[in-house]
Amino acid sequence: MAVSRFGVSLDEELLEALDKYVEENAFANRSRAIRHLIEKNLVEEKWKCDNIVAGAVIIVFNHGKKDILRKSAEIQYKQKDFILSTQGFHLNDKNYMEIIAVKGPSRKLTEISDQLISMKGIQHGKLVMSKAE
Repeated sequence: MAVSRFGVSLDEELLEALDKYVEENAFANRSRAIRHLIEKNLVEEKWKCDNIVAGAVIIVFNHGKKDILRKSAEIQYKQKDFILSTQGFHLNDKNYMEIIAVKGPSRKLTEISDQLISMKGIQHGKLVMSKAE
């Protein structure tokens, strides 16, 4: 892929924020950080357009609440056309994390993640999407 160079003018405050972003995310330089931000924006625009995307729904909960796994499995079964795989991990004696790989229209994946994340007992949940094509 050919690389094009161009100049960017930023006010001091925005430049400091960019440098902090570069440092916090361990980018090699500002160019890589800017590339990352542009790509991230393009992916998020695809979500809004309801394009086909891939991603993961991550939920964390107390593994002592067995009902959550059953409910999660029921939701996934009903949405099996969009579920690629599921993997679970015991984080410690108390907490369990389930990662559900998904692919489909962004609105549908958002709907599925909302169903999973809103289950009673979920301590934390997040949907992460990326372009699939």
